[in-house]
Amino acid sequence: MERKIRVVVAKPGLDGHDRGAKIVARALRDAGMEVIYTGLHQTPEQIVETAIQEDADAVGISLLSGAHMTLVPRILDLLRENGAEDVLVVLGGTIPDDDAAELKKQGVAAVFGPGAPTSDIVEFLRR
Repeated sequence: MERKIRVVVAKPGLDGHDRGAKIVARALRDAGMEVIYTGLHQTPEQIVETAIQEDADAVGISLLSGAHMTLVPRILDLLRENGAEDVLVVLGGTIPDDDAAELKKQGVAAVFGPGAPTSDIVEFLRR
C-alpha cells in the first residue's frame, strides 16, 4: 500500500483568518492526503516541530497578515537547521507578486493566491 502524502497546514503569527486554510485542509483530506491542521497563531518553531514530528511531506502556510516576509523565511531556515529541507513548503494568501518571487528564490515551492482552485493545490502536491 502506498503511503499517503502528509501535509501540515499552518496559520503562523497573529493572523486570525483561517477559513481558507480550513477549506484547503478539507480539500487535501478529501483528495486522500493526511492533513495535520495546527490551528491559529502558531510560531515558526511550532510549525517546524509539528512537521518533523508528523514526518510531513509538505507544509502549507496560510498568511493574510502581511508578515510573510518575516515568518516564511524563518520557517524555511528552521526546516534547514533541523535537517528537514526535503519538506515542501507551499504558501497561500495575499502575497504580492514581488514577494512571491523572492520567497520562491528562498525555497518556497509554490504560492497560491486568494481564489486559487483547491484542485490546483492538490495536483501540485501530488507532483
